[in-house]
Amino acid sequence: MGRARSCRVLALSLPATSAHATEQRPAAAPQIVPIGVAVSALQLATEDQTGYQRTSFKNWNAGANPSDGCNTRMEVLIAEVVEGPEIGPMCTLTGGVWWSYYDERPVTPAGALDIDHMVPLAEAWDSK
Repeated sequence: MGRARSCRVLALSLPATSAHATEQRPAAAPQIVPIGVAVSALQLATEDQTGYQRTSFKNWNAGANPSDGCNTRMEVLIAEVVEGPEIGPMCTLTGGVWWSYYDERPVTPAGALDIDHMVPLAEAWDSK
């Protein structure tokens, strides 16, 4: 008997090339292709960090309610918690458990979590 195989797929809409960009035609429907095909269709370019400075990007803002001391990072941690922490003065979190979707395990304490960027700022800058 054959084994069942799972295959990751990704909806892919390729951008029009410059030769076709001026044509007036309806957008193509997204295609469902295996993840390897989708990744191989990505354009490669040399990374360029000219002008990038981490200090140009502000840290966390004051959050939805600036008077409670919970900045955006703390608000996200509270929203994503599996087992609630104690919330102390100025939104200090003690205890709590979060689920890591990356390695499928519980994580504690909150300081062990990086939630600020799905793509590091420098990488996003290079990919402009």
